[in-house]
Amino acid sequence: MLDTNIKNQLKSHFESITDPVELLIALDDSKKSTELENLANDIASLSNQFLVRNNPDNDVRRPSMTVYSPIKETQITFAGVPMGHEFTSLVLALLHSGGHPSKVSDEQRAQISSLSEPLNFEVYISLSCQTCPQVVQALNLMAALNPLITATMVDGALFQDEVEQRNILAVPAVYLNGQQFSQGAMTLSTILNKVDSKAGVRQAQSLNEKEQFDVLVVGGGPAGASAAIYAARKGLNTGIVAERFGGQVADTLSIENFISIKATEGPKLVAQLEEHVKEYNVDVMNNQRAVGLSYNNGYDITLANGAVLSAKSLVLATGARWREMNVPGESQYRGHGVAYCPHCDGPLFKGKSVAVIGGGNSGIEAAIDLANIVEHVTVLEFANTLRADEVLIRKANSLKNITIIKNAQTTAVLGDGKRVTGLSYTDRESGESKMISLAGIFVQIGLIPNTEWLKNSDVSLTRFGEIEIDAKGSTSLPGVFGAGDVTTTPFKQIIIAMGSGATASLGAFDYLIRHSDNDAAVA
Repeated sequence: MLDTNIKNQLKSHFESITDPVELLIALDDSKKSTELENLANDIASLSNQFLVRNNPDNDVRRPSMTVYSPIKETQITFAGVPMGHEFTSLVLALLHSGGHPSKVSDEQRAQISSLSEPLNFEVYISLSCQTCPQVVQALNLMAALNPLITATMVDGALFQDEVEQRNILAVPAVYLNGQQFSQGAMTLSTILNKVDSKAGVRQAQSLNEKEQFDVLVVGGGPAGASAAIYAARKGLNTGIVAERFGGQVADTLSIENFISIKATEGPKLVAQLEEHVKEYNVDVMNNQRAVGLSYNNGYDITLANGAVLSAKSLVLATGARWREMNVPGESQYRGHGVAYCPHCDGPLFKGKSVAVIGGGNSGIEAAIDLANIVEHVTVLEFANTLRADEVLIRKANSLKNITIIKNAQTTAVLGDGKRVTGLSYTDRESGESKMISLAGIFVQIGLIPNTEWLKNSDVSLTRFGEIEIDAKGSTSLPGVFGAGDVTTTPFKQIIIAMGSGATASLGAFDYLIRHSDNDAAVA
């Protein structure tokens, strides 16, 4: 199951395990069960702390493997074969269950340990989903630290009956004690805030006590990370406040145009960005959403939890998100057939017909990826020509299960009250209304800047909602700078966002040294 190189690497990692770990396997006569049994035996051969046993629970999912600590009585279950993006989740579960210390703050460790009610988490994933491991690993970590918490990863492609029964059409989908808990990306902090009712109040109090920053970066994507590093290197008191560190990059499957690196993946790049930021004295305040900007002897950023952060200068780098169709039915069926990440949710539509809205690079790439999974893909493009690169168009046209319709204006998402059943569109040439029966709709029509929270501020925005900046990243407010996809920077690329963040940060430094009130901060 595991090749020699991986075994050698794992054997080295497992040397840090100090406590016994039992691998409880539940099998049937399927091929996946054979794979899981081989995986369990391969792992057991790498450390004398591991023991493989049959799971005595007759009600457990099959195939599944439970990582059980007989000392702490904790259990973490993988229903399916945790390979692909979830292999790291398995390795971490083994390490944490075996006594290897986890990379979690003392505050979070104490918060997890203090939870006194039984919490049974089930998280439905697809093995091709890059967002899912973050959620799985956060829940597994909680389960490894508190025996009242259990976590089960469920491969949605393998347990289709459950997926159908629970009407799961987007991953990661988390259930807590049998009830839907969340859908989509979540961090450990976000999960703890939801299960610990007092967490938000404690965080707000802690944030309110922070001193005024020289530079506060709002947003934790490539632009924000770059800005923070450049500011910290100048010796400035620097903070990052972000709803999700990494932003959209965390959801990007493949990155092949980042100069000096032939190819990488979004989550890997995000981890490297975070590691680089932490090399400097940067106060990273994750899982915090900015809701307002005002001036009061410096700039104040109001957060969703009521806390207020103050700074002498700001770098606004809140990025962008997928643009929505804004047609009837879209919001109703979001997560129930309407999706925005083909890599994450595509496997849930195996053998079914789906549509991709948008004929740019993102749309055609999505169609090509989905064509390997689903029965048929229909691409609907509003214009009379496709905007994708010619090489992508040729590839899409070569696939027999892709149909491309141009001059198509999507008018409604159709459903049965529980899930998507089709869509309607207007032929812009003939004016005729048409309908397509399908199970899923993947929206790939570009980005919209995250600037709603600035509508009542004095920051000038374009009619598209982008922050207007000059060559130095300056906005309409002195001391406030913009960077990345949220601005008028014409090309939305990771490497351009990073450069934009550096420019904005240097602009903020220049602003600070030219204002006498701030001289002490940069002396």
